[in-house]
Amino acid sequence: MLTAEQLMASHKANIETLFGLTHKAFEGVEKLVELNVQATKAALAETANHAQAVMGVKDAQELLALQAGLVQPLAEKTAAYSRHLYDIATAAGADLGKTFEAQTADAQKKVLGLVDSATKNAPAGSETAVAVMKSADVAANNAFESMQ
Repeated sequence: MLTAEQLMASHKANIETLFGLTHKAFEGVEKLVELNVQATKAALAETANHAQAVMGVKDAQELLALQAGLVQPLAEKTAAYSRHLYDIATAAGADLGKTFEAQTADAQKKVLGLVDSATKNAPAGSETAVAVMKSADVAANNAFESMQ
């Protein structure tokens, strides 16, 4: 049977985990916002430079050359932005995954501890019920590991 202290400790640990996950999620969002601000600033500066260059064009051939010169850098910048976005998403997902795995492992240990405690305190003749509980726990752990 769980004591009030055990329940409070479990509740406190769950709240700390929730705040930790929230903090990690906000870190990812913060990095994403920073990336978008930098990309927007760069785009505005490039647009201003391009507008200045277009104003100085003397003929259609020069305009076509100017436009052609913008395509390659734009493609490179788009690819770099996509890589940064992927890196941010991957890092945030990995952090959240590690936290989730640690919490799951901790929860599995606690459940196993409860089963062991129940086994030690079980009345005589309840060996079958205890064996079923342990078997269910092992099956649940195996299913979870398979999903991972």
